[in-house]
Amino acid sequence: MKKNLNVFVLFALFTSGIFAQQAEKKYESLWEGKLKINTVELRLVFKLYQKEDKTYGADLDSPDQGVTNIQATFVAITKDSVKFEIKSIGASFSGELISEDLVKGIFKQGGMSLPLELVKVDKLAEVNRPQLPKKPFPYNEEEITFENKEANITLAGTLTLPKCEGKFPAVVLVTGSGPQDRDESLLGHKPFLVIADYLTRSGIAVLRFDDRGVGKSKGDFAAASSADFATDALAAVEHLKTRKEINPNKIGIVGHSEGGMIAPMCAVNSSDVAFIVLLAGTGVSGKDIIILQTELILKANGTKEEDVKKTVDQNTRIFNIIAEESDSLQAFNKLLALYNDDISKMSDEEKKKPENSKETFNRNVKRLLTPWFRFFIKYDPQPTLEQVSVPVLALNGGKDLQVDPKQNLPKIEKALNAGDNKNFKIMELPGLNHLFQPATTGAPSEYSTIETTFSEDALKIMKEWILSVTK
Repeated sequence: MKKNLNVFVLFALFTSGIFAQQAEKKYESLWEGKLKINTVELRLVFKLYQKEDKTYGADLDSPDQGVTNIQATFVAITKDSVKFEIKSIGASFSGELISEDLVKGIFKQGGMSLPLELVKVDKLAEVNRPQLPKKPFPYNEEEITFENKEANITLAGTLTLPKCEGKFPAVVLVTGSGPQDRDESLLGHKPFLVIADYLTRSGIAVLRFDDRGVGKSKGDFAAASSADFATDALAAVEHLKTRKEINPNKIGIVGHSEGGMIAPMCAVNSSDVAFIVLLAGTGVSGKDIIILQTELILKANGTKEEDVKKTVDQNTRIFNIIAEESDSLQAFNKLLALYNDDISKMSDEEKKKPENSKETFNRNVKRLLTPWFRFFIKYDPQPTLEQVSVPVLALNGGKDLQVDPKQNLPKIEKALNAGDNKNFKIMELPGLNHLFQPATTGAPSEYSTIETTFSEDALKIMKEWILSVTK
């Protein structure tokens, strides 16, 4: 479950939805540096330009995260110092000009103060993503819209179809957690574009679409839960049924992460879903997912055991309140009491840290009490999985730290067996992470540094299985 800082990614420097629109600008100089956060290295690029009033402006890129043109709100440059402020992400940089092409300073964001050296470069940093398909494609590609009549919203996406004649099997791709575009874009990767390209070249039509409220899709993402997103996916299935190129009896759903939780909902609620593929799908509650995920990622990042235990214990108390208290006001009051209790045990120095402020608490609680998070924390996928009667392929990477295969695959298998499903395949794929990339540790900190977007082995397994159940 992807995508920017969401439930299934422990760390992200930037959040989606705040990227400045790119205007035609002539950048006078480019300054690149590497930000080191524990075991994570992120490249940052500040791009300076001169405004009409002769003052300076700047845009910020994070190439490893696939983020470009975050506009600085304040830029000050003197003969021996540089200062940037980027309010949209709560960040700033103050540095000393050591030479005409070197600045040394401190980058601040979210309570962190990190050393950062910026070196003047001649061209923008590039991220190599060799799997990204390039036009012209050997298949037909069509921009489409379709209606979710239940939610009264219009969704937009891309339908790819083999060029040859016939009625093709088809899949709807369903993204993971967080507001995602149709390509499930993350850290310079576009996994859904790669999947769609691969499957369509193999004779399978693919519909991928922007989440509601994202890109060209209408609706309010923040007000929706996973159950609402399931109705969006089923609306996509309904659209495919109207297409003369599609075999209406061979339409399936491929869901990644949270999408792998949504796919069984769709299969149970519609007889039009002929099969489902769960890519890092969940077999236990969201609360159990996040608690273990936090522990595994902290350990992979080298966090001390005592700090891991402290964080896991704190998160467990928080998630228990959210799961057990249905009234949002009561939940807020209990979380506030927990916060006040924690603050009372801190030293004066600890209390002054930004991450322990009341403002940070209020911001975090607002996210924790959204309809999506409350639904996800409490939702148990077992009863739904037990009702799935269509063919199921469940794949997990062996190094997935976000949806741990040891925690989830046995539960998925148990539920399918309990429901007497006669056609399912469960596979743990060694060496792959949550994004199905070949990984060293599986930690999210590696995602941006891995050039592969999606394992060719995983693509082949998925393709061959879909073709076998739709022949």
